[in-house]
Amino acid sequence: MEGKNQKSIERELSHRAMQMGNSFPCQICVVGFLCGVCLTSLFMAALTSFGTFQFGPISFSSMSLMTNSEGNSTSHVIPKCNIKVKEAERLWDNNEKVSLLYSAWSAVLTKSTTEVNEHLKKHGISEYSLPNAPHLENCKVRTQLYGNLDTRAGNENFPPWTVWKGFLDTLPVDVSNEQIKNFRHQAVSKGSYPPWIAGSDEENYPLTRKVQRDIWIHQHPLNCSDPNVKFLVTDWERLPGFGIGAQIAGMCGLLGIAIKEGRVLVANYYNRADHDGCIGSSRSSWSCYFFPETSLECRQRAFELMKSEDALSKGTVTTKESYTSKHIWAGPTPRKWGNPWNYLQPTTDINGTLMGSHRKMDRRWWRAQAVRYLMRFPTEYTCNLMNEARHAAFGKLAAKMVLESLDEDWPKESSNKPRSDIDKYVWSNHKPWVPRPLLSMHVRMGDKACEMKVVEFEEYMQLANQIRRHFPYLDNIWISTEMQEVIDQTREYPHWTFHYTKVKRQGRTNMSMAEYEASLGRETSTNYPLVNFLMAADSDFFVGVLGSTWSFLIDGMRNTGGKVMSGYLSVNKDRFW
Repeated sequence: MEGKNQKSIERELSHRAMQMGNSFPCQICVVGFLCGVCLTSLFMAALTSFGTFQFGPISFSSMSLMTNSEGNSTSHVIPKCNIKVKEAERLWDNNEKVSLLYSAWSAVLTKSTTEVNEHLKKHGISEYSLPNAPHLENCKVRTQLYGNLDTRAGNENFPPWTVWKGFLDTLPVDVSNEQIKNFRHQAVSKGSYPPWIAGSDEENYPLTRKVQRDIWIHQHPLNCSDPNVKFLVTDWERLPGFGIGAQIAGMCGLLGIAIKEGRVLVANYYNRADHDGCIGSSRSSWSCYFFPETSLECRQRAFELMKSEDALSKGTVTTKESYTSKHIWAGPTPRKWGNPWNYLQPTTDINGTLMGSHRKMDRRWWRAQAVRYLMRFPTEYTCNLMNEARHAAFGKLAAKMVLESLDEDWPKESSNKPRSDIDKYVWSNHKPWVPRPLLSMHVRMGDKACEMKVVEFEEYMQLANQIRRHFPYLDNIWISTEMQEVIDQTREYPHWTFHYTKVKRQGRTNMSMAEYEASLGRETSTNYPLVNFLMAADSDFFVGVLGSTWSFLIDGMRNTGGKVMSGYLSVNKDRFW
């Protein structure tokens, strides 16, 4: 026991030493100390150049660094001192510029255009000299693009899902060019695969691209007023104790029922969006965070039918109450696409063994398809949340990286060149920068012990080290957890760099998730988990706990987002397998 305590103390001291060594104030202190040594050396050199001096019992004689030729002294200390002073000045200047660039990007995120211009002017930065923030997106423009990709083009059967990717499809071209017009018409009319799926068929669950296209068609009939179009209208689950993961899993079940019965799913009240951050019609709606599950026309038609007793009695419209809980949560998976779950690639590792099959393969496949569709496009609000999270976690790293590519005189010197077409239409399609490779880790403890076996943080890190042995350049971990003790334990792993959202966490294990969420408030308790969810879905690797519905859904998003071959390391298996 004494040896273990001694080891813990050594780890803590090592971590503290590394933190101090990497901190800017510590670097300044070290440089200051070196400059003091230099000044002392200069003073000594001055004394020795005059021969021997005596102060009381202490005498200073000429140093051996003096040469005998012509009595000239040539000290090698003075040039080194100059180098140290210049290094201190450079270090100070670079850190000042990092802070300046970081604050300028912060202003862009949080202030109005007028306030941003005033901020830049105050700090001597022109509009064109402000470098692009590689970790941030233009959320307004991005959301407009998503809107085009989620709406039919004129009388076409599909949205403009052509092979011209993203913003490139908005490039002004010669409208008289019949070849381009015919090409786009053919691509749209044939129904290219949806653009929210990344990667090839082999890098996703079987039939993912086809299934996503079919779900979109099902949820967006050409004529919502057609008497043959039926609806399933439902609120999101809001029973006490239901977390976000349980709510999404329930809606996945209802979407499956709607597809099996040939109904358009219309989701209504979403309690977690009932806060001041969601404004206008998006308040209390899933559409605050992600694009709605169906068109506005179908929503309006469904709500009209809800007022009709005849429509309700004939089954033209049904509600959640029309089905049992067992049907919603454990009902049969849609068989419209056959049994594609029978050939899922075994890429989930549990206890060192790849999971080839289990009893709930169909549910795992369907929930992955359903959650991918429901989260296919983030809204401008969600995009801004992601920008803020990336900026808080990676903003200074990005600023340092960008400054290394600029002239030393920035911001005084700048090219004053506007963005080129390739910037606007090609490179803008790339995802925002994060330090890669990035491992996401979801550590679930607390009240989850009543549903599954809870393991210590050390076991999660053992899996992280397993990944690192194969990918030794892996350094960064994005960690999501409700427990403060987990964040505290990250200090025992100084050779990893941890990133996480800055929110209050649980300080005791016996607090229920409902109590914890209430302490944060509805807006924060909804926003920060969704940020963690999307960061995990986009990370290069993932370590989680399949006994948690949240980790289960993250796994589904990754397996329909081109991440199948990244694998999944879980500390346990789902309790229903």
